[in-house]
Amino acid sequence: MIERLAKYRWQYVMILPGAILLLLFSYIPMVGIQVAFKDFHIGSTMWSSEWVGFENFSFLQDEQFWIVVKNTIYIAILKFVFGFPAPIILALLINEVKNNKYKRFVQSVSYLPHFFSWIVVAYILQSLLTLDGGLVNQLIEKLGGDSVFFLGSTEWFRPMIVVSGLWKEVGWNTILYLAAITTIDPQLYEAARVEGAGRLAQIRNITLPGIMPTISIVLILSMPGLIAVGMDQIYPLMNPANQPVADVLDTYILRNGLQQGYFGMATAVGLLSSVISLILVLCTNQMARKFNGEGLW
Repeated sequence: MIERLAKYRWQYVMILPGAILLLLFSYIPMVGIQVAFKDFHIGSTMWSSEWVGFENFSFLQDEQFWIVVKNTIYIAILKFVFGFPAPIILALLINEVKNNKYKRFVQSVSYLPHFFSWIVVAYILQSLLTLDGGLVNQLIEKLGGDSVFFLGSTEWFRPMIVVSGLWKEVGWNTILYLAAITTIDPQLYEAARVEGAGRLAQIRNITLPGIMPTISIVLILSMPGLIAVGMDQIYPLMNPANQPVADVLDTYILRNGLQQGYFGMATAVGLLSSVISLILVLCTNQMARKFNGEGLW
């Protein structure tokens, strides 16, 4: 053990800051999980609060909670179905571009929205979709249609979330796949061309199998995000008109915890969400190892 530490001492020194941050901001705060089983309120401490067992989990009998769960699952499925394959497809398309200047331009343009905060994106959407002077509604009216209240519509909210998420993150998420594509041996493509394989055949038989390990890892790491669904994206766009379909677990926790002061119940909801996320990661990792032979562990 000592010999191994001495041999790789500089590698351990390099990962030490990350390990310290992980300990400080991920593991030590887990002590606060006990709030889910205590009657915690402002003025008391986490240690002095009275134990109440599973009383804070009474939200499981709340009808509104299950509406929130349904909204979360609905949005999570939509974002996964459209959001997960999109960067893979974009990476394959960019890889097929032969003009290097145009390829770099497309990459730069597709990456750029990632650096906008969701507050900025929400402001852009409000400017485009508002009833009063919004560019989209102006175009609809010029084409002879009626204005649509996109920001307050329960029908348009979910498509708006999915499309804005794709626009913001699809380019950034292609980075891993493009990097994985560069590791594929070019001789495989040359041999395929000699055999008469076209571009689609090369993608299907060489590129996709070559990046499959990366796809598996990204799939596993994306599982916890299915439950979160992105409160920083949803909350700025949520209003009383679209709340029936916009209210998700994270906004439910925020409303009950910070706004109404039910800290124990909010912690309990967060704990339940974390357990579900852990189960999803474990199951996805097991499935990836079974079907692809690749996993996180």
